Amino acid sequence: MKEIFRKSSYACLALVLAIQTLHAQTESNTTGQTQAKSIYRASATKINALIHTKLDVRFDYTKRYLYGKEWLTLKPYAYATDSLTLDAKGMDIKTVAIQNGKDLQKLKYSYTEDQLKIQLGKSFQPGDPYTIFIEYTAKPNELKAKGSAAITDAKGLYFINPDSTVKGKPVQIWTQGETEASSAWFPTIDKPNQKTTAEISMTVPAKYVTLSNGKLVNQLKNTNGTRTDTWKMELPHSPYLFMMAVGDFRIYKDKWKDKEVNYYLEPDYAPYAKQIFGLTPKMIDFYSGILGVDFPWNKYSQIVVRDYVSGAMENTTATLHGEYVQRTQKEMLDDYYGQAESTIAHELFHQWFGDYVTAESWSNLTVNESFANYSEVLWAEHQYGKDQGDAHNYKDMDSYLGSKPDALKNLVRFHYADKEEVFDLVSYQKGGRILNMMRNYLGDKVFFKGLNIYLKQNALKNGEAHQLRLAMEEASGQDLNWFFNQWYFNAGHPELSIDYAWDENAKTEKVTIKQLQKGHHFRLPMAVDIYTGNTKKRYQITLVNAEQSFSFPSSSKPDLVNVDADKVLLAIKTDNKPLSEFVFQYQHAPLYADRLEAIIAAAKNKTETDASKILLAALNDKYYGLRIEAIEAIDLSNAALAQNALPLIQKMAVSDPNTLVQAQAITAMSSLANPADLTLFRKGLDDKSYAVQGASLTAISLQNPEEAMTAAKKLEKDNRKALTTAMVNVYSKYGSEKELPFISEKFSTLDTQDQVQLIPAYMALLGRVNDLNEVKKGVDVVKAIGIKYKTYGANTFVSNFLGQLRQKKQSDPVSLAYIDAALAELK
Repeated sequence: MKEIFRKSSYACLALVLAIQTLHAQTESNTTGQTQAKSIYRASATKINALIHTKLDVRFDYTKRYLYGKEWLTLKPYAYATDSLTLDAKGMDIKTVAIQNGKDLQKLKYSYTEDQLKIQLGKSFQPGDPYTIFIEYTAKPNELKAKGSAAITDAKGLYFINPDSTVKGKPVQIWTQGETEASSAWFPTIDKPNQKTTAEISMTVPAKYVTLSNGKLVNQLKNTNGTRTDTWKMELPHSPYLFMMAVGDFRIYKDKWKDKEVNYYLEPDYAPYAKQIFGLTPKMIDFYSGILGVDFPWNKYSQIVVRDYVSGAMENTTATLHGEYVQRTQKEMLDDYYGQAESTIAHELFHQWFGDYVTAESWSNLTVNESFANYSEVLWAEHQYGKDQGDAHNYKDMDSYLGSKPDALKNLVRFHYADKEEVFDLVSYQKGGRILNMMRNYLGDKVFFKGLNIYLKQNALKNGEAHQLRLAMEEASGQDLNWFFNQWYFNAGHPELSIDYAWDENAKTEKVTIKQLQKGHHFRLPMAVDIYTGNTKKRYQITLVNAEQSFSFPSSSKPDLVNVDADKVLLAIKTDNKPLSEFVFQYQHAPLYADRLEAIIAAAKNKTETDASKILLAALNDKYYGLRIEAIEAIDLSNAALAQNALPLIQKMAVSDPNTLVQAQAITAMSSLANPADLTLFRKGLDDKSYAVQGASLTAISLQNPEEAMTAAKKLEKDNRKALTTAMVNVYSKYGSEKELPFISEKFSTLDTQDQVQLIPAYMALLGRVNDLNEVKKGVDVVKAIGIKYKTYGANTFVSNFLGQLRQKKQSDPVSLAYIDAALAELK
């Protein structure tokens, strides 16, 4: 599973972290939540074990129903039993029977809204299989199911535009099983420590395409204009990984070795299938190689659907993506290693970590999600170089460290109020960084050998952090209890203060490191590099105390002492060295984080000469992300710095090979409001990059709003992403009711992350609108976002801007009443 709000921009990251923090603080103050978190969340007891699940389903698009027949084969797990309890949420149960040869014998059962309790009629012994037949109706739209921050809804089965009432929107059906929502569309034991083979037959309108787990083994044309497709999954997997999708999709066929690798997209995006998903076979090859376990399933498909409730989902052999993955070639021009590609890598890695070996319980979600999160770094490093991998790693570390409430949570959590809570910055971002530290500590050869052992020992079964530890110990020959106790079964992270002292007489450099965090002290192995002139010497140290000093010999005062030289520690560090050493660090230390730390230090001391040295050098950094950081850090109102920086930034605005850097350079230049730059900005409006176009439009608006308005009108036919954002902001500042239809229509087509970013501008324009229907429409759409993503605290975020709109509507009692009703609903 990939989070719904991927942190792809600093602005959105700040928003998401803010609302997550707010939500976490609200939670911690709730008595009921606190009491619930005192309950120990054990792995589900196995009374009966799933063996095989056979489904025959058809759909009622008008009622949003699924009519299902199921043949469920099970066996008692360890003890004899005469009963069976299945999860079955919000269903009508028609028939329950046990299969005796070709006959069905009806059974006694009782059914609540979420569980089906069946009397088997006799006692079955452990290992003795039996088959239950169930006829049922699933009614997902009538099910009241609670979602989470990562998975915003839990009704299992979704009908998208089933009546074709929304023009231009496809008719689709798709499912979402994680965490325990598969039991909203078929009765099962909906726990991750169950595994079953499967056969799913779907009867659908013949014009549509279907996708499910495993192999398509049969297609039968029916006489009533429908077709029945049967998909067979021959290897066992957990119920939450079952999937179905139905709709008008175009299939692009690719392959890895002799296995099918297919991509399902809406017809309009089919021409871009290879550009969107084409790296998948190379990813499969890379992951198979480093893990020493070839891709374990018989096929791999990826499908993109509308209105998905999360980022993406790793259903076995059939990953489902949200629509943000569908992009035109022009959109992809600004992506680089963006949200889509990192998600494709993330979900693919789950086919090993999550599907092939599945978390024993949600408490151990880390063995699924931390690995998938870290796989994004592995792929970035392999495909685009170490700087890209390190940048991705650093961003995720920064996300976790910026959320104070998450420091209170263990990575492996046996106490929580709701299982959905574990889908957070700890299981994803923190867990990925812990794996990065483990890899650094053990070395690549041993680390990947340990992963190989873990996968092979637990293949097609379940895993926990304990089994991961044992595998790593087998690979390394080391006792790793200290590492797992510290990082997996405890909370928090170190906060370090680092000080330096040179002793000229003794020719030694003393480094003193203090652990400032409350609670326990961490054991932190790390590298320290001592640079003297052109010579670098590495030392390995281990910090174990609250305060500890280390002395290093040196022939002369070092030019740089680089603590945590591999830049892997998951820690907040205050590095108390002079800016002159950061200059040396930028120039000589090799890593992305070395250079970033220097840029950050320079940004805090912009008036110093050494800061200028760093920032000017960083404008030519080999990694585009650091060039952007440098541009953002430079204050062009500082005449001395601008004299040297501005010519470089002007050149970058025109000729930098990276479109995002060009856009950032244009943004920097716009702050000067120099009329001479308008020619460059106007040229930027015709660029191939939406990012460059958006930055150019914004820059023009700061000097000539009327020209910007005219330019925006001409761009309405083709605008997405950064350009759309710029147009909406221009319209919100300088437009009128005439521009509202564009914003309203565009807003409805954007993904959630883009919508959230545009809410302030949308509400600002509504404040100047007198059309009551438009006001109501705008209030309704942002209210829906606030309610849908309430788990994130989005209701508070939306309420803030509705409150601002309310202030502007004081003289309009009808609008005021409508806004007040929305605010009350959001509470």
